[in-house]
Amino acid sequence: MASVSETATDLLTRQENDPSFESIWDEIVWRGLVHVSTDEGGIREALSSGPVTFYCGFDPTAPSLHCGNLYQLLLMRRLQLAGHRPLGLVGGSTGLIGDPRPTAERTLQDRSTVEHWVTRLQAQVSRFLSPDGDNGLRMVNNLDWTAPMSAIDFLRDIGKYFRVNTMIRKDAVSARLNSEAGINYTEFSYQILQGLDFRELYLRYGCTLQTGGSDQWGNLTSGTELIRKAEGAVVHALGTPLITNADGTKFGKSEGNAIWLDPEMTSPYAFYQFWLNTADQDVIPRLKAFTFLPRVEIERLETAVEAEPFRREAQRALAVAVTSLVHGEAAVEAAVATSEALFGNGDLSALDPATLRAAVGDLPGAADLEPDVDLAHALVSTELVRSLGEARRAMEQGGVYVNNERCDDPAASLATFALPGDVVVLRRGKKTLSGVTLVV
Repeated sequence: MASVSETATDLLTRQENDPSFESIWDEIVWRGLVHVSTDEGGIREALSSGPVTFYCGFDPTAPSLHCGNLYQLLLMRRLQLAGHRPLGLVGGSTGLIGDPRPTAERTLQDRSTVEHWVTRLQAQVSRFLSPDGDNGLRMVNNLDWTAPMSAIDFLRDIGKYFRVNTMIRKDAVSARLNSEAGINYTEFSYQILQGLDFRELYLRYGCTLQTGGSDQWGNLTSGTELIRKAEGAVVHALGTPLITNADGTKFGKSEGNAIWLDPEMTSPYAFYQFWLNTADQDVIPRLKAFTFLPRVEIERLETAVEAEPFRREAQRALAVAVTSLVHGEAAVEAAVATSEALFGNGDLSALDPATLRAAVGDLPGAADLEPDVDLAHALVSTELVRSLGEARRAMEQGGVYVNNERCDDPAASLATFALPGDVVVLRRGKKTLSGVTLVV
C-alpha cells in the first residue's frame, strides 16, 4: 500500500459516489459508462426522481465472471449507492441456449453444468452488491418463469409481439445469417427470451431499467419493445461501451484467456499484475470505470501520468483498488510483497506459499520440473539460456541467481533450493526472471 499516494490509499477501498457531481447520471457519464440509451433525458429524470428498480443479466457460460462482467457489477453498485434497487439476474434458462456469437455457434452445456455455474455466479454477483436496506440486492433466475411455460404459451403470449424482419437486423444475428455457419433457431430465439426477462421483472418487481454492454443492445431493446407492446409502458435500457485497449485489442484478454474473478482461475497475483500492466493511455479510463476514486483524485493521477509516467503511480492505484475490491486487501499486500521479493527486495521464503506458487507459474518461460533436475537443465528449460554450455558460462561469470542468491554450481539439484510452495525462482542478470514449479 505504501507505493500509492497517501491520499489515494485512504480512498482506494472506499465505496461511495462522488458528491461533486450534480446527479448519479452525470457521474456515470463522466466515468464513461454510457454509450447508448433509449432516452437519456428520461433515464436521468427517473434516476433523479426516486428509487428505480433496475437489472443486469449474467449468463452462466463459464464457472466464473470475468473483468468485463465487473464493469457491469460496478455500474450496478454505483446505482445502488445512489438509492436505486438492483436485481441481479443469472440466466438459468438463457445459459442453456447462449447468446449468439457473431462468428460461430456456441457449444451447449448440459443442464447440471449450467445449474452449477448458476450457483457460482449468483455467489459472485452477491459479493459486489449490498443485501441490506430497502434497496438491497435481489437475486433472480429466469429459469423460474421460463421452465413452467409451454412452447405454445411462449409462441402465443410472447412470440406474437416479435417481428422476424426486426429480429434479423440485430447485429449478431445479421452477422451469422451472412456467414457460412448461419444461425440455428435456438440462438435466434435468444433475444425473445431476454425480452421476456425484462417484461417478467417489470411485472414482478416494477423494474424499469436494464443495463448491459452495448454489444447486447438488440437484446436490451427487445425487452423495452415487448413491454411497450404488451403492457403499454415505457421502460429504459442503458448500454455501456465495449471495453478495448488503446491499441484496439479486447480488454481483459491475456493470450486468449479471460481475467477471471475466481481466484482459482486467475490468481490474485496475476489479477494484480494485469491491472498494474495497464498502458498509460488506458489507465485513466480504467480508474474512472473500475474504481470509486473521486474525480479530483483521478485528475491528480492523470497529471501524474503526463508528468512522470515512469513512476506508474496511476497503475499502482488502479491495481490496488481493483484487487482489493475483488480479492481483499490481504491479497494486495501478498501480491506487492511477492512482486518486490521476486526482484530481490524481500525474503522469498517468508511469502505466502500459494501466492508465490501462482507468481512463479506466471513468469515467462516458467516450467514444471522434477526435483532432481539440475540447475543447468533448469536454466535451459525456462529459456533463460539456449544451451547447457551457455548455462555453465553464465554461472561462471556470476550472472545466475537462484532465489535471489548468486549460484555457480550447474550440477546442483532443484530440490536443494525449494521454497514454500515447492517452487524455485531463477534469474539471469538483474531483471530476467523465470521459475520452476517442482512436480512432487
